[in-house]
Formats: sequence, structure tokens, C-alpha cells
Amino acid sequence: MTDGVRVPPRWVVTTAWRVHRGLYRASGGRFGLRRPRPGRYGMFRLTTVGRRSGRERGVILAYLEDGSSLVTLAMNGWGDGEPAWWLNLLAHETAYARTPDGTRTVIGRAAVGAERDRLWRRWREVDPKLDDYAALRTTETAVVILETTAG
Repeated sequence: MTDGVRVPPRWVVTTAWRVHRGLYRASGGRFGLRRPRPGRYGMFRLTTVGRRSGRERGVILAYLEDGSSLVTLAMNGWGDGEPAWWLNLLAHETAYARTPDGTRTVIGRAAVGAERDRLWRRWREVDPKLDDYAALRTTETAVVILETTAG
């Protein structure tokens, strides 16, 4: 535990993810996504290609906008290990991002250096305990940029 932050047990986190995805699917995508606002992140659906299965895999993630790009964190519920969607994106950089504004093809990459620092600060504005949560992981949390492509 770092500075009083607590992460629920893994089964609670994974159950919440499943329920969120289920509500999204059951509503035909009407519920579960939202645009970011000042002081609040948005929610979008990312569809990647499975690195082993080759099948499409969908996950709902938090995001901020940075120009025309979406910015998310590869945090795996603040647990150790990289989330499967990030490993899939590293293997196949092209994916689909569905926001309340529609679906777009994106290319994913990790922010590095000054760009990562700038985007991390933006996330910290939304979540002042971000550094405390990140300290629960043994590896650095990737800041992932999803850039819109023409395809």
C-alpha cells in the first residue's frame, strides 16, 4: 500500500470489467462510452488483434484527448504485468477505437521522454493519486498514444 491508496482484490477488478463490457454489449454500444471533460477521463472501446489467436479482442479503457490522438494508460488495473490489449498492440500496432463520436483506425505507440512526462502530468490532473497507484506496480506504466490513421 502506498500513501493510503488501495486497489480492490483482482476478482473485483475483473468482475467490474466484465460487467462494463456486458452492459456495453447488451445496450448495443449505447451505454459504456463517454467523452472526456475537464477533470474527468472518457471511456472508449479499443479493438485489437490477439497476438496469439489472431482474433479481434475488445476492451473498454479510459482516455484523454491530445489533439486528434487518444491517450490511455497500460495499467492492468494497477496490478503487475502488462494488460493483454497492450501486448496485442505491441504485436499488431493497428487497432480500432470507438468513442462516442464514432470508430476510427488507430496506430498505437508508447509515449517516451518529454512527451510521456507531459501526458502523465495531464493524467495526474484527472487523478491526483496517479503516482501512488503507479507505485503499486513493479514496472513503469506505459502511456499509450493512439493516433488516427487514414485507413
